[in-house]
Amino acid sequence: MIRLYIISGMSGAGKSQALKIFEDFGFVCVDNMPVQMIVDFIDICIKDSKKYKNIAISIDSRSGEHLSWFKNFLTVLKNKEVSYKIIFFNAANDIILKRYSETRRRHPSGKSVSEGIGHERKILDTIFRVADEVVDTSDLTIGELKKVISILANICRSEKQYLNISVISFGYKYGIPNDADIVYDVRFITNPNYVHELKYKTGRDKSVQKYIEKQEEFKVFFDAFSKLIEITLPDYIREGKSYLTVAIGCTGGRHRSVFTAEKLAAFLKSRKYKVKLNHRDILRCYNNGKINC
Repeated sequence: MIRLYIISGMSGAGKSQALKIFEDFGFVCVDNMPVQMIVDFIDICIKDSKKYKNIAISIDSRSGEHLSWFKNFLTVLKNKEVSYKIIFFNAANDIILKRYSETRRRHPSGKSVSEGIGHERKILDTIFRVADEVVDTSDLTIGELKKVISILANICRSEKQYLNISVISFGYKYGIPNDADIVYDVRFITNPNYVHELKYKTGRDKSVQKYIEKQEEFKVFFDAFSKLIEITLPDYIREGKSYLTVAIGCTGGRHRSVFTAEKLAAFLKSRKYKVKLNHRDILRCYNNGKINC
């Protein structure tokens, strides 16, 4: 059985942002597919219900005259016994005007924004009247919108599960990761690379980990660092952020940054966050079994 959410609403009311949120929740999302084509797409989804279990499809004023077929489309869905919910995203006219003024985008109707709003409300009246839920986004932040959608879509997640955290270790000699949101430098830690028996190991080896953890400055640092990350994460969630990348760097990306990243990832997982760990440069120094850095 597939779950279908039909997303519609006024341009500038957050409809596109809502579709992105559905995508973050693991839905297969389609934007502005012609109404007649959606039926064929639904047939494909029914045949492969495991892959297309959760679907969100956006239908809006850009469909133009094809919206006249919308009621027939709903009849087809009922005949196919497809469970669906229509969510209409709305906002006050002055809020929509303000948003268009801030983004400097043209209205999809081709008219002035004020004329376009009135024209669009008439076109979308057919969908508005049959909507199962109407969400007024006039005063909603992105974080609040995400909470509303999680409730409407029956997504049982804790707030922590909204945020996908990526922890990356790297070497400064190879450059800072382009997608890093937070970057921290751990080159102040005494480098295991200059200890002969540790040089050819990595921050994943216990002997390297013990060497680093014995350093008092590391204990003080990690306690403060992990707490700082922990107290700021709820605010990232509140602001609607879905992905956060924490990059931790040392010189070569093989010892200090690797261990710190491992320890931070374990800390965040213990706090029930979803964490992906990546050691970008851990093998970069190796060539045919020899270390060249």
